Amino acid sequence: MDKKIFRQVCRHRLEKAEKYGRLQRNRTVLLRLKKIIKKYNPKSVMLYLPMAHEVDVKPLFRYLRGNKKIYVPFMEGKSFKLVQYRLPLQKKRFGIYEPKISHFFMTKIDMAIVPVVGVDGRFRRVGFGKGMYDRFFASLREKPLTVFVQLTKCHTKEKITDDYDIQADIYITPEDTIVRGKYYDNRDRYRKCRSRD
Repeated sequence: MDKKIFRQVCRHRLEKAEKYGRLQRNRTVLLRLKKIIKKYNPKSVMLYLPMAHEVDVKPLFRYLRGNKKIYVPFMEGKSFKLVQYRLPLQKKRFGIYEPKISHFFMTKIDMAIVPVVGVDGRFRRVGFGKGMYDRFFASLREKPLTVFVQLTKCHTKEKITDDYDIQADIYITPEDTIVRGKYYDNRDRYRKCRSRD
């Protein structure tokens, strides 16, 4: 299967998940995310402002506020930079909301929570094809703990991504939590995934 076909299959699954059982799926993913955050206790977290087909992480902003530094993407050209999350938000390109630009420069993030369309056998991200996350992650000196989240699982064991596509440490869906190369107990599944590099 090639990347383009896999992306279409995953987008179709996400559209169905968006219509049926979205609230319960979202709640399950958020509970699992909170466990991961509690376990790794990052000082700074990169979140995103969700679109309709993505896991709604907005409750995490309230949950983390005051205890962690929260950053969100601010689009610049073909990539983005991280800005500190603050209100009010403005609607920008692709219908994405962003805070106003700030002159604060982020130096390091401990954890990045990233929405995905799909994940391949190397635990690499299949996104919407714009490459913004890939370009941003390539610019980082220190790689954060990277957590992929999705409303419904869309994973293939095949290697369909490129070497520049970002790789997850943890992949969370309503169906299960997969940690690359390790076991993880989320009380309903044990999964292990060896990436095929």
